[in-house]
Amino acid sequence: MLSTQQADDDSANVFVAKLDNARNVSNILKAIHFKDTATVFVTSQGLKVTVEDAKCVQANAFIQAAVFHHFVLTQDQATFKVNLSVLIECLTIFGSGAGGSTAAASLKMCYAGYGSPLVLMLEEDGVLTDCSLKTLEPDEVLDFDFCSTNVINKIIMKSECLKEVFNELDTSSDILQILMSPDAPFLQLSTFGNAGSTHSSFSKESDMVEAFQCTQTQSNRYKMQLLRPSSKALALSARISIRTDARGFLSLQYMIRNDDGQVCFVEFFCAPDEEMEEPDH
Repeated sequence: MLSTQQADDDSANVFVAKLDNARNVSNILKAIHFKDTATVFVTSQGLKVTVEDAKCVQANAFIQAAVFHHFVLTQDQATFKVNLSVLIECLTIFGSGAGGSTAAASLKMCYAGYGSPLVLMLEEDGVLTDCSLKTLEPDEVLDFDFCSTNVINKIIMKSECLKEVFNELDTSSDILQILMSPDAPFLQLSTFGNAGSTHSSFSKESDMVEAFQCTQTQSNRYKMQLLRPSSKALALSARISIRTDARGFLSLQYMIRNDDGQVCFVEFFCAPDEEMEEPDH
């Protein structure tokens, strides 16, 4: 009786997704959790969750439909805004799996369309919890117009070496300068703090560098406070792609493997720091 009742309930929803391990969603969302609200885009490809700050930085988490064992969307696209802090709290209501817990909570997500709440049903060891999250009118998200054809420089690296560098960055520096070049030093990260300037360089021959496609020397500065949130994604990731376009906009793509070995991506876009450039007279 329950299964037919559930099937009837599902028909009222425009979006239903199920997976056996809620951590496969919550961990990716934690990687972009630097603001309370997020805009969720649901398409047949999966979920894209977008967080923005100060019209200068945007983070996108992509959770492919294949991550779910059941994924149904009855319209072309569904878009809504939710409180990301509350969403993550609900997804981790049984604990985040830390501290040796091997149990995984299964998750069912339902959304009945415009104005309806996002309903989460979690189950762990026979214990069921329902959460209903209010959805809001989605904001217009920024279009960074970051087009692969305009990419000047691109480097793909293993994340582990950058994790060390980011952990040791001079926190008294307001900016991070990124130099990418077809010639030495190839990739250089610089800070300018109270104790002076520090530089970390990576050769294109380094074992850590998996792809190196730099066409011209480019040096741009980015506000450290805008890049700091991306350290969560870096910590979870196995690989990172660093790209800059002709305008000096930065794209950081993180490849993150979930508990089941599936690959998800998180991308950060960051505008260069205009205050560092010479003013036009």
